[in-house]
Amino acid sequence: MDTTSAPTDAVEPERGPRATGRRSRRLPLVAGLLAVVVTGSAVTTWSALRVRDTHDHLRAAAGLIQRLQQQLQTADPAAGGTLGRLQEETRAARAGVDGLAWRLGGRLPVAGDDLIAVRAVTTTLDALAHDGLPQLVSTASLLAGEVLGPGRGRLNLEPMKRAAPELARAGRAFQRARQAVDAIADTGLTDPVREAVLRLRAEMGSASGMITAAARAATLLPAMLGDGGSRTYLVLFQNLAEVRATGGMPGAFVVLEADRGRIDIADQGTATGLQPFPRPVLPLTPSDRQLYTDKLATFPADINLTPHFPTTARLAREMYRRRTGQTVDGVFATDPVALSYLLRALGPVPVAGGRPLTADSAVPLLLSRIYADGISPVEQDAYFAAAARATFRALLRRPLDPAALKSVLAQAAAERRLLVWSTRPEENRLLENSTLAGVLPASDGDRPTVGVFLNDGSGAKLGYYLTHRAELAVTPTCRSDGRRELTLTVTLGSTAPAKGLPAYVLGLGLAGDPYTTRTNVSVYTSTGGALVSMRLDGAAQAFGSGRDRRRAVGIVTVDVPPGKTRTLRATMLTGVPAGGYAGKVTPRLWLTPGIAPWTQLTESGDRCPASR
Repeated sequence: MDTTSAPTDAVEPERGPRATGRRSRRLPLVAGLLAVVVTGSAVTTWSALRVRDTHDHLRAAAGLIQRLQQQLQTADPAAGGTLGRLQEETRAARAGVDGLAWRLGGRLPVAGDDLIAVRAVTTTLDALAHDGLPQLVSTASLLAGEVLGPGRGRLNLEPMKRAAPELARAGRAFQRARQAVDAIADTGLTDPVREAVLRLRAEMGSASGMITAAARAATLLPAMLGDGGSRTYLVLFQNLAEVRATGGMPGAFVVLEADRGRIDIADQGTATGLQPFPRPVLPLTPSDRQLYTDKLATFPADINLTPHFPTTARLAREMYRRRTGQTVDGVFATDPVALSYLLRALGPVPVAGGRPLTADSAVPLLLSRIYADGISPVEQDAYFAAAARATFRALLRRPLDPAALKSVLAQAAAERRLLVWSTRPEENRLLENSTLAGVLPASDGDRPTVGVFLNDGSGAKLGYYLTHRAELAVTPTCRSDGRRELTLTVTLGSTAPAKGLPAYVLGLGLAGDPYTTRTNVSVYTSTGGALVSMRLDGAAQAFGSGRDRRRAVGIVTVDVPPGKTRTLRATMLTGVPAGGYAGKVTPRLWLTPGIAPWTQLTESGDRCPASR
């Protein structure tokens, strides 16, 4: 249920960055899912037990849920009436499954497990219809007006403040529902019912995460937008043509001032304009210094060699303070791909003295054509500044479709193209465990998370031509110490031409051949994990190593000539979560956002006999 523009980390990274934005808009209990449940093998048993009415009420509920989804997305006033009818149907269905006949049927062989599962689904649906969905209906209209479609240069903060407690209550209700569905035993179910339960778990997890994120956003945004006093933010625009761990080299920046919902540009500039510092502007941790050297804290263009965005943000804030004397209240980061998503909602934006920006043209124009046109770096900076001003003004002053704006922001956040850090610890705590924080999980639990982060080693802007694929699999090996073995395969390719690129794109040519893309690949294991080996194109590869926040890190330099691909394969061990791996092990990938989406594949591993 998409009730706010705030995104969430509940969208699983391994599903692929471009697909998750669309999938996240579905309700957790869609009509098709319930149809599978109620038309499975248990129907004949229901008829024998004279509880066919329950089946009919569930089918009616499925249709009402689908209608309610559409109404919530458009803030249709008829949503309240639909919810009332839904509550009648779920109440009647629950009365059926709570009856003696159904309870006795749950003791039958084969069909009994299915009946127990359907009863649990029905009970969960009825609970949400009375506590969870009502809060979403009441807040939908609050969050649909000027608060998300700004206009006239000011955001209306009152609806968010009023919606926050209701969304928090809805989040708790959906969390309870998620736990109830997770507790359904699926091993003895017939295939149609088991498939439905597994799908319901995935959808409930996504919905629960989204609503929790919506509640956090409604709590965070009023304060961050100056409800309690003026705030200033440094916004970094990452140039993906020169890749860095969080996306791209910090290029242009703007400083925004927010005061009671009104937002203005207070300053603009470039990372190069900040100039390098003779010594680190802030102390670095030993691991940061070992892995990324002092460049991390001395060169403005290198502050995001680390994938840990809070470190990047603190360094950016301090560098800006030292050069300008101004101290900001937080740091954001985004990139041209996220801008292209935003332009889908905004429409074309004219730029003074240059080409207009559109959803289709923004990425090639800002990351390739502007260099091919042969204009000077000074003129490039001027165009970037003008483009930022024009887009910002269009965002604040044009009437926007709230649903479209929410959709594009959610997609950008799911792909980790929107990063946020505040100087206030309580606000950062609310951002924890979301993609906005730009922080690998402090503990992976039973979901080992592996990171693959890229940093340009060419001193060039050849990242525009970089392609990437990542595959992560749990091997069948069962170790006596409880660890699991993972294999990671990263394939990098280059679509760069062999000649004809301007000198500004070729840069320093540190790979030797100026058209060869050199990339430093950092592989982060799961928490408590260890790297066993790395092989490049099948040959054993030496690698730089260290540890970063309880993760082993290996760094390998990969040179990719034009039109070629290189394959890096890493073998690693997980840590051992508390209690061990009790079931199937499903790993996750965390990747540097690129211009083109990563091709991703993750393969789960069955639980080991010792874990049973």
